[in-house]
Amino acid sequence: MSKVYFASARLKAMKPDASLPAKFGRMLDGLPLSEMFGDKSVAIKMHLGGGIGYTTIPPLFVRMLVERVKKAGGRPFVTDGFYAIASAVDRGYTSEVLGAPIVSASGVNEKYSRPLRIGFKDLKEVHACGEILDADAMIVFSHGKGHGQCGWGGAIKNIAMGCVVGKSRGGIHGLMDTEFEWREDDCTHCEQCVANCSMVASSFNKEGKFHIFMHHCRFCMHCVDSCPAKAISISTAGILDFQRGMAKVTKAVLGSFEPNRVLYINHVLSVTPFCDCWGFSSPAIVPDVGTFAGTDIVSVEKASIDSIKTENFIQGSLSEPLVLNDIDGHLFQKIHSKDPYLQCHEAAKEGLGELAYEIAEVE
Repeated sequence: MSKVYFASARLKAMKPDASLPAKFGRMLDGLPLSEMFGDKSVAIKMHLGGGIGYTTIPPLFVRMLVERVKKAGGRPFVTDGFYAIASAVDRGYTSEVLGAPIVSASGVNEKYSRPLRIGFKDLKEVHACGEILDADAMIVFSHGKGHGQCGWGGAIKNIAMGCVVGKSRGGIHGLMDTEFEWREDDCTHCEQCVANCSMVASSFNKEGKFHIFMHHCRFCMHCVDSCPAKAISISTAGILDFQRGMAKVTKAVLGSFEPNRVLYINHVLSVTPFCDCWGFSSPAIVPDVGTFAGTDIVSVEKASIDSIKTENFIQGSLSEPLVLNDIDGHLFQKIHSKDPYLQCHEAAKEGLGELAYEIAEVE
């Protein structure tokens, strides 16, 4: 049974030493960082957000992690996709604040990548970010939150989607399906679908007809999720294929590292329904939980998802047009109609870790 370290966000006393940053520091001090990262270049893979989003991991925690890696003898750098780097400063991510360089994972304009063979349905290969593959070790530092396509966005998504270039992300999303439907009679032409399309693939023509330029579309379904009239839909019959594809890409990326060179940390605070890639933030739907860490990605993910409970749902926190559906399953399944555990099961099938775990809480 895998061990998952946990630092709770709840304070048992009103003093700094009982707060999450202090516990996070003690958690890191208890991990074998010297053994894992001593004399190694260490990619700290994050999602740095975008737009006016503010619910990404606070820089304080990143700096603490950087300092511990340096103390362990490692050479850390913080990294994310090319398009997230330019606006990272808006959320306080600078090399001076974090204490480490901030590097585009795929170089300038996503020109630095290498192919990795996947061989799953239409996803023959992905182009993985060169700076990730060149690193000796990696820390996958993820903001745990909901996700419209896979229910949960944590470490698996941070690797599968965050360690490949944009075209490859589109290929992974495309495993779901490529058939959109626009119901003209329901459409109010508010154009929220257009405003929320980061790839400028959605538009209305002069006749007022909705159109998606499939060459640009990366199948993120932001247009579907943002439509208040529910006038756009995409078949979700391929949900399992999408989750399976993410697990296979994760395995391929992790295969570039030696054993015991990757640490997973899930920061389960400001748990919003959607990914930080939307470029804005919505209210948290549950109280802050804390931080999970370990060397087994499956166990860290499952423990994180387990900690987000329907009974802790904050009434009134869901933004329109989201509703809490009266169906069985996890809280995120009630919101997105997608089982967040699927990616854990698929990753376990790929041999990436164990579903069973034991919690080692850091006081």
